[in-house]
Amino acid sequence: MKIGGALVLLLSVTAGLAAEIAPADRKSGFEFMGRDTQAMQTDDTSNPGMLNVLDGGALWERPEGADKKACASCHGDASQSMKGVAARYPTFDITAGKVVDLEQRINLCRRDHQKAPELAYESRDLLALSAFVARQSRGQPIATANDARNATALTQGRKLFNERMGQLNLSCAICHDDNWGQKLGGTSIPQGHPNGYPLYRLEWQAMGSLQRRLRNCMIGMRAEPFSYGSPEFIALELFLMERAQGMAMESPAVRP
Repeated sequence: MKIGGALVLLLSVTAGLAAEIAPADRKSGFEFMGRDTQAMQTDDTSNPGMLNVLDGGALWERPEGADKKACASCHGDASQSMKGVAARYPTFDITAGKVVDLEQRINLCRRDHQKAPELAYESRDLLALSAFVARQSRGQPIATANDARNATALTQGRKLFNERMGQLNLSCAICHDDNWGQKLGGTSIPQGHPNGYPLYRLEWQAMGSLQRRLRNCMIGMRAEPFSYGSPEFIALELFLMERAQGMAMESPAVRP
């Protein structure tokens, strides 16, 4: 069944609390794509996100900062030391004293162990490093920590996911829990799982983080987007990873 934007909006106004997707019904965004786009993702020689992964591999080995240390100086072979790491973030970080995502963890390492400047969100180098690290978890199940120190952020993320916002009075849940699989603007609405990030988006013709995608959604709802790295975005990331618990990591994924 296809539904247009006007009907989606009507549903959003009349719908009650969204029904959470049962674990058995959870589907990766990969399953909502056409075969050509799926083939682009699964073939590393065709996947444009692999260029960022290669850049990240070079950065992993390159000494940085006042201490002239590379990521590899501490962590060695990323295929071993980083396996499963991206599948566990965001999580509480003792050094920061708060829940951080993978990008923030990379910057904490740069600041504290390399004495190097932090990298800006969506910068080429931070996307490359996070893509390289995430690539080591491809095929690994998402496994967020059962840590009481994550509880406050997880509760906040759940609230934000279900909270109506913006001039269109929409929530994340209205699209991705209640209307997934329907059509909006000729494109299938996915369930909104984060298992492919950072990923290459054909619409952007570039690599992007989950927070960039969340900002796009908020702008589409005519809502004021949160700032990159804000506690709100970290909380949303944590909830989305918890919501996708057990799903396989795909980064670098490709999406329309």
